[in-house]
Amino acid sequence: MAEPAHAPALAVHGLRKAFGGLTATDDVSLDLRPGEIHALIGPNGAGKSTLIGQIAGWIAPDAGRVELGGEDVTALDVAARARLGLGRSFQVSSLAAPLSARRNAMIAAQARQGSSFRFLRPVAWDRGLREAADAALARVGLSPRAQVPAAELSHGERRLLEVACALALGPKALLLDEPMAGLGMEGSARLGDLLEALKAEAPILLVEHDMDAVFRLADRISVLVAGRVIASGSVEEIRGDAEVRRAYLGED
Repeated sequence: MAEPAHAPALAVHGLRKAFGGLTATDDVSLDLRPGEIHALIGPNGAGKSTLIGQIAGWIAPDAGRVELGGEDVTALDVAARARLGLGRSFQVSSLAAPLSARRNAMIAAQARQGSSFRFLRPVAWDRGLREAADAALARVGLSPRAQVPAAELSHGERRLLEVACALALGPKALLLDEPMAGLGMEGSARLGDLLEALKAEAPILLVEHDMDAVFRLADRISVLVAGRVIASGSVEEIRGDAEVRRAYLGED
């Protein structure tokens, strides 16, 4: 059955997760709409990493659900969510350091097909995977570095490669966790331009501490504090929210 035209690309409803006596996410609901960048911000310890883990599929919520394109994916693992179109790039690099940039992107493209990550030799000979990988590398400006091992790329290039791997999945939604960390002003500006261009084909849930980038790129912002969303709205609404300024934006 076709999904409703108004269905968000990604939605979470009432997510709760506790670790012992600590409630990491407390009845969190938010959505990601077609064509937008929705930024998720909050101080350290707010529960952002736990929320991202529940959306990506490696942390099971105690309550609530996750929907991708209107389909309940709460019970699905990381790989199954990738096959359904959830592309992701994380703060802690998950690249295969000895392999080339192209091979990393090919493995990501292979995950879209549901193939095993273990069988790298067939990947190297699959023209379709290579084309998907090269297209993703071109999008992020890494074509000249396609043959370079990930371990030999600069920090900024590795961040771009992580985005390329997410793109190689052919995503319906992108989940990006701190993609600009350590990039510097010029690198952040370049990546920001790329994200602006990408959001029309795959809306982006962006977790980011760089508030200049957030305010420049975000169509909507949700603020997570102590496991709860305390505000959600446009850049102007979040800038003007007194509770947000007290809880987060006004911090030293």
